[in-house]
Amino acid sequence: MTASTTSLTTPLQVPQAPPLRPARDSFWTRIAAELAEAIGSGVYPPGQRLPSEHALAEQFGVNRHTIRRSLASLCSQGLVRITQGSGTYVEDFAVDLVLGKRTRHQQGLAQAGLRGSLVVLQAQTTRATAALAKALQVPARSPLLALRVRGDAEGQPLHISERYFPLPRFENLAAVVRETGSITAGFTAHGVADYTRRESRITAELPSAEVAAQLRQPASRPVLQVESLNVDLAGTPIEWARAWFAGDRVKLTIDHNEHA
Repeated sequence: MTASTTSLTTPLQVPQAPPLRPARDSFWTRIAAELAEAIGSGVYPPGQRLPSEHALAEQFGVNRHTIRRSLASLCSQGLVRITQGSGTYVEDFAVDLVLGKRTRHQQGLAQAGLRGSLVVLQAQTTRATAALAKALQVPARSPLLALRVRGDAEGQPLHISERYFPLPRFENLAAVVRETGSITAGFTAHGVADYTRRESRITAELPSAEVAAQLRQPASRPVLQVESLNVDLAGTPIEWARAWFAGDRVKLTIDHNEHA
């Protein structure tokens, strides 16, 4: 698995405005070019929040409408993302995540030189729907542990997921994941020394408002939805999950090779 830094565009070449009567458009294009150059030179590194519109307006001596136009231009170039109510952020790295026989969040990121963990947002007991019962091979209405989890890398959210585990087999799994940030550690604590991915199904869709907020992205930006099933070495299903990946920060690679 590899990680790469989001590529930056070359600053725009802005024509000189006529003396005393500068064209209005030259202001926002010049500001956009200067901000793009600052991003490219590392003044604003990936993931960092830019100064507020008010601060930028004072810095460049223009009104906030001009700053908004400049930021919108940077957003269209893929240099920044604008999060309503939070601010404007330099776009993060793009992570190549491998979906293979053994898919591990922390291990995969570590191979790319990144630190990551899973954060439990919610844990509760629920009843298996017909679809979940079929996937996990348990009777309908059987008790399941339901976790809502966020996967982070270097402090940036990569995915939000809903995960279901049969009970009572994994009754203490939520506590272990909260402590370690690892589903694998949770399985190990419950006697599952190894497990494999039986299937992954990938689709693209627009996120719900909740998912978009957790991923810190606009609801108008598509996400990659992955439905997956993990089994223990006896072939017994132990986890069904649905995850939503930030499409601009993640590239998913399907690995068809068998790894030990």
